[in-house]
Amino acid sequence: MKFYIIGINDNPNPQFTDEVLSVIRSGKVFSGGIRHHGIVEEFLPAHTQWIDITVPLEHVFQQYLEHPEIVVFASGDPLFYGFANTIQNKLPDADIMLFPIFNSLQMLAHRMVLPYHDMQIVSLTGRPWDALDQALIEGKRKIGILTDREKTPAAIAARMIHYGYTNYQITVGELLGNNTESIRTFSVDELINETFRFPNCLIMERTRLRSRPFGIIEEDFHLLNGRKKMITKMPVRLLTLSMLDLRHRHVFWDIGFCTGSVSIEAKMQFPHLKIIAFEQREEGKELMEINSRKFGTPGITSIIGNFMEADLSDLPAPDAVFIGGHGGEMHTILKKVSRFLSPDGIIVFNAVSSESETLFIEGIKHAEMEATGKTSITIDNYNTIHVLAARFKTTDNHSII
Repeated sequence: MKFYIIGINDNPNPQFTDEVLSVIRSGKVFSGGIRHHGIVEEFLPAHTQWIDITVPLEHVFQQYLEHPEIVVFASGDPLFYGFANTIQNKLPDADIMLFPIFNSLQMLAHRMVLPYHDMQIVSLTGRPWDALDQALIEGKRKIGILTDREKTPAAIAARMIHYGYTNYQITVGELLGNNTESIRTFSVDELINETFRFPNCLIMERTRLRSRPFGIIEEDFHLLNGRKKMITKMPVRLLTLSMLDLRHRHVFWDIGFCTGSVSIEAKMQFPHLKIIAFEQREEGKELMEINSRKFGTPGITSIIGNFMEADLSDLPAPDAVFIGGHGGEMHTILKKVSRFLSPDGIIVFNAVSSESETLFIEGIKHAEMEATGKTSITIDNYNTIHVLAARFKTTDNHSII
C-alpha cells in the first residue's frame, strides 16, 4: 500500500504546491477528519471516495486495506503526534510519502516570535496527564501543549492550580491558520474561567521557579494524628529510594503509604514514574491528597483497603515495590507481589526490628526471591533501621545478607 499524507491547518483556503496539487488530482481515494474534508473538498476530483478518520480506527484501516493508494489529509506535520505515526504502527510495511507543514505549536511560537528549540512538548490529545505532570514537577521553562475536547486550557489551568503550579504565563492559540484565529495570553488564574474554540493549543512560559527540595523533612508533611513516628524519616526515605534504583524504573508500588511520604518523595525526585500507593486506613486518602497538593506531586494513584483483598489485575505491573507496612502478613504480601513484579523488578523493605527483618528474609525465600542488599541507618535516638532489598533469583545474583 502507498499513502500520500498531506499536512494542512485550519486555513479555509489552503495554498498547495504544484506537487501536492498533482497528487490530489491523481487521487481516487481520500481520507481525513471531518473538519479536514470541509477544508479540502473543493480540491478533490469528481467521483472520488472519502474515508472519514473516526474511532474505532480498526474500521478505518479495514477500509484502507481495500485500496492500493490513499491520499490522507492530516493536521500540520503528520509525524508530530500525527496520523503518519498511526499508519506506521498499524501498517509497518506501507510506503509513505509526506507533505508536511508547520504543526500548531510551531505556528503559535511563530506568532509569539518565541524561540522554541528548548520547549518541552506535551500531547494531551487522548492521553493521560502524566507527561504534563512530569514537565511541571521538573519545572520546564517552556511547555507546549496539544489539547483535546476534554483536556481543555481551562481544565489544564484547574489541575495546575490544584497542585500549586501558578508559576507560568500561558498563551493560547485558537484555529491557527484560519482567518478567525486568535492568540491570547493569560495567567493560570485567569485561564481557568476562559473557553476557547477547538482546535487550540497552548505554550506555557515559566515566570518563577517552584521549590523542589531533595529530601522533605518530616515536620512539613501533614501527619496521621500528628504522630511523627508514623512517617518514614527523610534520610531513611532517601536511602530507600536509592536502593529502589528508581531512575531506571517505570512503575512503582508503595504498599502501606500512611502519610504518602515515600510516594511523594519518589514522584518529586523521579516524576517519570507511574506510582500506585496502597493504604488500609481510610485516613490515608485524605493525607495523600493534602500532601500531594502541598508538595506539587500530581498523578499518584491511591488505593484504600486491605492489599491482600485488592484486585490488582488491571494495574500496570511494577518493577519497583516498597513495603512500608505489612500488618503481620509479610509472607502473603510478598507472595502476592511476586506474581505481578516484573522479572527484573526489586522489592525494598525497612525493618525496624530483628523480627521484621527475619519475616522479610523468610518471606522472600517462600516467594522464590533472594536478598540482594542491606544497609543499616540510625537517626538521632531512634532504633536502627535495616533497609533490605530483594529480587528474583538468578544464576548471576547472590545474596549478600
